[in-house]
Amino acid sequence: MKIFCSRANPTTGSVEWLEEDEHYDYHQEIARSSYADMLHDKDRNVKYYQGIRAAVSRVKDRGQKALVLDIGTGTGLLSMMAVTAGADFCYAIEVFKPMADAAVKIVEKNGFSDKIKVINKHSTEVTVGPEGDMPCRANILVTELFDTELIGEGALPSYEHAHRHLVEENCEAVPHRATVYAQLVESGRMWSWNKLFPIHVQTSLGEQVIVPPVDVESCPGAPSVCDIQLNQVSPADFTVLSDVLPMFSIDFSKQVSSSAACHSRRFEPLTSGRAQVVLSWWDIEMDPEGKIKCTMAPFWAHSDPEEMQWRDHWMQCVYFLPQEEPVVQGSALYLVAHHDDYCVWYSLQRTSPEKNERVRQMRPVCDCQAHLLWNRPRFGEINDQDRTDRYVQALRTVLKPDSVCLCVSDGSLLSVLAHHLGVEQVFTVESSAASHKLLRKIFKANHLEDKINIIEKRPELLTNEDLQGRKVSLLLGEPFFTTSLLPWHNLYFWYVRTAVDQHLGPGAMVMPQAASLHAVVVEFRDLWRIRSPCGDCEGFDVHIMDDMIKRALDFRESREAEPHPLWEYPCRSLSEPWQILTFDFQQPVPLQPLCAEGTVELRSSGRWELTSCGHRCTIFLNPPGS
Repeated sequence: MKIFCSRANPTTGSVEWLEEDEHYDYHQEIARSSYADMLHDKDRNVKYYQGIRAAVSRVKDRGQKALVLDIGTGTGLLSMMAVTAGADFCYAIEVFKPMADAAVKIVEKNGFSDKIKVINKHSTEVTVGPEGDMPCRANILVTELFDTELIGEGALPSYEHAHRHLVEENCEAVPHRATVYAQLVESGRMWSWNKLFPIHVQTSLGEQVIVPPVDVESCPGAPSVCDIQLNQVSPADFTVLSDVLPMFSIDFSKQVSSSAACHSRRFEPLTSGRAQVVLSWWDIEMDPEGKIKCTMAPFWAHSDPEEMQWRDHWMQCVYFLPQEEPVVQGSALYLVAHHDDYCVWYSLQRTSPEKNERVRQMRPVCDCQAHLLWNRPRFGEINDQDRTDRYVQALRTVLKPDSVCLCVSDGSLLSVLAHHLGVEQVFTVESSAASHKLLRKIFKANHLEDKINIIEKRPELLTNEDLQGRKVSLLLGEPFFTTSLLPWHNLYFWYVRTAVDQHLGPGAMVMPQAASLHAVVVEFRDLWRIRSPCGDCEGFDVHIMDDMIKRALDFRESREAEPHPLWEYPCRSLSEPWQILTFDFQQPVPLQPLCAEGTVELRSSGRWELTSCGHRCTIFLNPPGS
């Protein structure tokens, strides 16, 4: 049996599918997921246990046996809680076999094998009857099928099927109810993650403006939610336009529908401004009375900000309206939440949606290519006018009227900057059809389609014919490549520079001319939880998960750094920053690996976050082909 796993190639920055042998350990994939974070979420665990215990008591008070169906059991923790709370039997469903195997071991280790049956199937494949997986329907439904968007992991179809086939009518459900909340805001910073703004270039002939194509400007953006740690977004980065609005609720104890629906809330703007972004989160009530509540609310909407539970498996959502709209304080509007079986999106209406036949709109999708090529941080980079000004300032120092410029970054506008600064001839290499198509549209919108040459191929495949027989006098890169997962994957620029060396003329300049890699030892306030050993979780032994985490840390691929937007995760430094390596782009990549080795002096105590080699650090950069 062949097994293929995705891996990032640190040389090219591209994601490749590599074949693993049949002994590949999928447990390390589990350990690198959010299981440790969930097991450390004490607020979640305590509230679930309180809700399960209350549900079991209600069933027992009716003189019935408590039969529990746990969909998406994971480690089996909720099933063990149910048995501890007095449930007579629990059917724990887990579709991912390595996780189901782990759940069997954890259940057995805690002495619950006689009352918990782990079923390694998707819940929609589970059967009920004398010959089925369950002899009869359950009367308590326990689930943890939620993601940051609430329904993004298929909660609605799973609930719909469970109510029709696996649980009794009007069963007890934990959680009992979920409510989605939204708040309309104006935020130039967040809006810059979704739209391409006009870019201003100061030249000797005056200001030039790079305008976005019409379809890029009108595009609603990427359909996927932007999930972030909203508590780390500065309040100065947005202006609140509405109160917190409860948009819709789902009662999990009754039949649930996965059909598309919309829910509207009338509100009066708190201030005048531009409606651009909807901030959204949800809470779950574990009991019918709503006394046991677990909320994802950010600090300004939280009932007790000082006692907030940090979690990374459930965060908050940023949704972008299709287009920004002016709003006037006190003039009523309708915020509409739409959802299908997996996704949520928002729109703003000026009349009651019940009277508007178009309100049941389709989920917005990108039709301009830009949101498929550039992720949200990339939009933010391109829209950063200060960043553009610095590039212009640097280019002025090296460009000459007779320069032949070659740009080798993906979907970069540096070629446009070079043209506006008076370069004789500009080439840009686009290795993907998507970036080639997007740049053509941008050039056409700015009347540059005949002034900048786009070459659609990988840079290392360039020929003299592609460059019209010219030698390059300036090799230019941001550098940025869409396949890069980590910042240093953009060192692919150095390999490109080496591959095109034959096309560089005498005295050719390379920009950037050099790069350096820096590091600092830090203690994260919260991020450590996603890999921290779990041990005993709410009185249950889950050390098997610790073994998986350790196995993952020992695994060769897990020693690589993982991409995290670090601004979302507060930390404090435990050392001075130090420079590890420098890379001279004026020269080709050396044939021998670059190596840096040294020691780090810690200036204060704290949790040691680097697990690879204590206080000594060794870093290699391999030559091409190695």
